[in-house]
Amino acid sequence: MRINTALILCAGLGKRLNPLTLKIPKPLLKINDITILDRCINMVVKFGVKKIFLNTFHLSEQVHNFVKSKNFPVSVQIIQESKKILNTGGGIMNMIAHSKDNDFLVLNPDTLWNDKYLTEINRMQNFYFSNKIENILLVVKKKLSFDQNLMGDFELNENLLNKKGPQNYIYTGCQILNKDLFRDYKLENFSVSEVWESLLKKNQLYGFESLNKFYHLTNLEIFKKLEDL
Repeated sequence: MRINTALILCAGLGKRLNPLTLKIPKPLLKINDITILDRCINMVVKFGVKKIFLNTFHLSEQVHNFVKSKNFPVSVQIIQESKKILNTGGGIMNMIAHSKDNDFLVLNPDTLWNDKYLTEINRMQNFYFSNKIENILLVVKKKLSFDQNLMGDFELNENLLNKKGPQNYIYTGCQILNKDLFRDYKLENFSVSEVWESLLKKNQLYGFESLNKFYHLTNLEIFKKLEDL
């Protein structure tokens, strides 16, 4: 079995990257002359999805024009959050409502995605389907983070995540989710971390370890450092 649809979260305000994001939406910021959204889409295309949904809210016209200007080899559909921003949980739920699929690869374009992740995401996908689970998050040890100021999110023990101990693992911005996780939620502004917290209480939040160096567009300082790499 394979994931056929990817969801890319592009609606955020990017406040930590002001003043850049006052005029350019964060996914369209460029590192070494390529937007971080290009990097994300290029990777998921190589992963083998047939459809990409991305949501937009802040400076959305620029995102629409970006997609129109490209000739991506798979369908890229924009889901506009027009009245109010829905945050990560609401944004995911809103995109899922436009698809008939059950399982989705969900990505934040803040991470500098590249082909080195493909093997890991494929292995994560295999673990997800072979174990018949409804969620799995790609996480990385803090020592592999380019931004050493990032706090850890979880501990990982035999592919189960928890928040006990020192929390040495960071969420990379890549996860696989089943639509049934959202059946008890309303379409409104909420964070996907609410879904995670519910799963943690039941000891059902799964993780898969990445061994790649983790480059994440955290703030303006890190953006400038990444430009110099």
